Amino acid sequence: MSSTESPSVPAASVLPRVAPVRVGEGERLRSVGLPGVTLSVRSRPPAREGLPPALYVHGLGGSSQNWSLLMAELDGVVDGEAVDLPGFGDSPPPDDGDYSVTGHARAVIRYLDAAGRGPVHLFGNSLGGAVTTRVAAVRPDLVRTLTLVSPALPELRVQRSAVPTGLLGVPGIAALFTRLTREWTAEQRVRGVMALCYGDPQRVSPEAFRHAVEELERRQRLPYFWDAMARSARGIVNAYTLGGQHGLWRQAERVLAPTLLVYGGRDQLVGFRMAHKAARAFRDSRLLSLPDAGHVAMMEYPELVAGAFRELMAQADGSGEDAGAADVRG
Repeated sequence: MSSTESPSVPAASVLPRVAPVRVGEGERLRSVGLPGVTLSVRSRPPAREGLPPALYVHGLGGSSQNWSLLMAELDGVVDGEAVDLPGFGDSPPPDDGDYSVTGHARAVIRYLDAAGRGPVHLFGNSLGGAVTTRVAAVRPDLVRTLTLVSPALPELRVQRSAVPTGLLGVPGIAALFTRLTREWTAEQRVRGVMALCYGDPQRVSPEAFRHAVEELERRQRLPYFWDAMARSARGIVNAYTLGGQHGLWRQAERVLAPTLLVYGGRDQLVGFRMAHKAARAFRDSRLLSLPDAGHVAMMEYPELVAGAFRELMAQADGSGEDAGAADVRG
């Protein structure tokens, strides 16, 4: 399911210099070269030797920074790394210009194979939820558990508030949107994104808001910023139309790993009504329902997501009872 368009961005070797990516306290950032792609990986030094490995995968328009709060909560529980998908965060575009769900999944698999850290506790949000579902389905040997926060799985009745995001995948819409919003400041754009993604934008601290604005200003200077957004949005739409063995719901049914599903009652991008469908599709699942959360529960309620993951981990290790499709409400 690769893009049929030729890449329209410069090679990584000739990309312009921009401000460095923010690295939070206790974090480190490194670049990993793989066949056809270079990935930026954010991590925290493990609290002790022998912790089980974890990998976090962000959503559309996000980056590895989306996982910083949850990574800190799980410090001492897992040896965590968060990847910037190709074209996002500090990762340059993929060599082949493939931003499909399959293309992103391939990048994650290449990293896990090269790192030799599998099987990992795999986390995904939104687009990253679709990507990690595909990874878990096609490479079960790489996944110990799967945690999905508002995964972008196909919906027949998409919420109206999610339509503009999907339209980014329509050829020409991203360029039109860029022209129409040319006068918008980074602060206005960030406020709009937070109003869309958070159940309560007031939970965002002034410091976090400032960091988000700085990151957006940095990324808008990259010539491939909108290209990566538009092609990845198109990749989600294309994935929604696939049937048969390659359909995301069919792949969800093939996931063997114990799965934690996290859905927010105020999510404007992924319907809360999809929570129980997902719980039925993933054969070994538990559901965390957060009525006040939006699309990024790991950023709004990291302590609750961390607590539910610890229970999942205990279940996977055989020290807890089989949850089946248990419904845990925050």
